[in-house]
Amino acid sequence: MGSACVIRGEIPAEEFALYEGLSSLPGVEFEVERIVETGEEAAMPLVWVRGGDHETVADAFENDPSVREIELLSAFDDEQLYRMEWVADVDLVLQMLTNSEATITDAYGTDGRWHLRVLYPDRESLSKTTEFRDEEGLTFDITAIRELEGEPAGRYGLTKEQFEALEAALEAGYYEVPRDVDQNELAEELGISHQALSERLRRATGALVEDALLVGAVPDHDA
Repeated sequence: MGSACVIRGEIPAEEFALYEGLSSLPGVEFEVERIVETGEEAAMPLVWVRGGDHETVADAFENDPSVREIELLSAFDDEQLYRMEWVADVDLVLQMLTNSEATITDAYGTDGRWHLRVLYPDRESLSKTTEFRDEEGLTFDITAIRELEGEPAGRYGLTKEQFEALEAALEAGYYEVPRDVDQNELAEELGISHQALSERLRRATGALVEDALLVGAVPDHDA
């Protein structure tokens, strides 16, 4: 069956939910916290909206035919959390959640495009999505694929050496305030040079930030 994999891909807003919202609110960011499949033709996400005032965002949602049952859960200045149903142009996402048994770990929309990060149980499941995309004439531009081999390092886009350096640093108190150990002591413990340790920690931190925060970012540089 093969190992699980994480893919990053992009969908143009006009082929996905909240197209009217995205097109009428330039610069506003949409971040999906969770997507739940609620039937054959609908999905129910929790969506953070950032960068727009509540009244303007609410008006955009009311004029968007792809959503219904909109409920404001919380609001903080220019940030709001909504629960809603997506009822149009979500066939690809429903296919991911059902037939491909995938997990959408991130979905982020702004300026006319949605960026998704999706965890697939194996390559065959990913193939089901790409076949469905092609058959239905949909757009899903895959920008990066990472096999999740060598757990737990592979799951987070780290090399084995980077993971071991981070683990040792954490256990030794390197990230405490104040630090319990400096880089020279930690490098000696690992049996590597100070320069090698510094490089591993820097690259590892960059990989974690990119993997965790930058949905749709460039592929991993230190695979």
